[in-house]
Amino acid sequence: MAAVAGVVFPGGLRQDGLPAALSDPARLAAVRATGLLDTGPEEAFDDLAQLASTVTGCARAVIALVDERRSFWKSAVGIDPATRQDPVGEGFCGVLVGLGGEPFVVDDAATDLRTRDHPSVGAAGIGAWAGYPVLGPGGEVLGGMYVIDDVPHRWRPGELKSLATLSRAVSNELNLRRTLTTAREALTASRDLARSLQDSLLPPALVPVPGLDVAASYLPAHGDRVVGDFYDLFQATGRWWCTVMGDVCGHGAEAAKVTALARYTLRAEATRHLSPATILANLNTAMLDQRGSDRFLTAAYATFRATAGGVAGRLCTAGHPPALIRRADGRVHPVGRTGTLLGVLREVKLTDVRFRLSPGDTLLLYTDGATEARPPATDPDAVRPQFGEDALARVLAECGGMTAEQVVTHVGQAIARHDHGRPDDDTALLALRVPPPAGNQ
Repeated sequence: MAAVAGVVFPGGLRQDGLPAALSDPARLAAVRATGLLDTGPEEAFDDLAQLASTVTGCARAVIALVDERRSFWKSAVGIDPATRQDPVGEGFCGVLVGLGGEPFVVDDAATDLRTRDHPSVGAAGIGAWAGYPVLGPGGEVLGGMYVIDDVPHRWRPGELKSLATLSRAVSNELNLRRTLTTAREALTASRDLARSLQDSLLPPALVPVPGLDVAASYLPAHGDRVVGDFYDLFQATGRWWCTVMGDVCGHGAEAAKVTALARYTLRAEATRHLSPATILANLNTAMLDQRGSDRFLTAAYATFRATAGGVAGRLCTAGHPPALIRRADGRVHPVGRTGTLLGVLREVKLTDVRFRLSPGDTLLLYTDGATEARPPATDPDAVRPQFGEDALARVLAECGGMTAEQVVTHVGQAIARHDHGRPDDDTALLALRVPPPAGNQ
């Protein structure tokens, strides 16, 4: 059955006599991408269809999506609501698809040479028909918006202009929805990628250190950025072990690249040097030699070994907050001498500071997300106090008798209470604890 008589369709005809454009794969994919096939009525489309009926004075108005075999009515005014579709060859909406974006207007369907022999004219009581295409983001004809008059109707220019405008409004609504869906999908993918990339910059698990209880936690910021907080714990050579806590300025792919460079450089340097200051100075050189951005890095790096009385080590801080040591008796004090941050200057001032941990002592490394945590902004003029170094020290002092895992959990919970679980910055914590003798836990 021919769709209409005497109309030339740019894409030709299918074997059933209908426009070949109906079966175009790209068009069909765009129709399916709307997500509206076989869905119920919606106010946004019903309002537009009702407006088309009102401005043209026609009792029937339809917004239809057309696939290869049917015309699905997303909205239909003046038609039995139980009827939501018809075969594509039984109406004229398929003609809009075949015309590739041009309107189809008939003043008198019973006498017009294009439509007078079409079975729908009598069966559906079509006196006059006017329709404009609904287009997808790539110009694909998804269907159409059309009105039907029961009697012949000489369409006035103002009516057709209004109908064209309303069909564009339908197209814009569809495309806006698709854009929002695509944006949501992209955001989800970005979140997954960001967290996967961030996780790849952290060790999957801390290796066990003989004679030590170790634990770490990573508290992600509210949002989906890849940031530069990282930590590591590994054996250097012989009895010596190394741990580092670092923070790269900024976020995103550039921060991730600096983080990766830092981790691998530090591990390589640890096999050649035991001085934290020397190792961080060599990292500074590597960052400047491979500089591809303006990112800089702060770090606290320690080398240590087990002794008969606990742990002996050296620590160097490069623009990073000092480490904290909690003694078995509850006293807390900082360790580390402020040094130059890395990746900016060729000449840096870095100093190794010796430390010892006795049974029951804990060393805590952290990034500035811990001390700079703030409550969420509820009022532009509200004061948002930082958690601060003093509060961090007080919370650590409360950790008597706790394991390393319990220490990072306790500290993390205190920070979360302060920022209401919505941190502005990522926070990494790492604890090294010398267990007390059995029976004195």
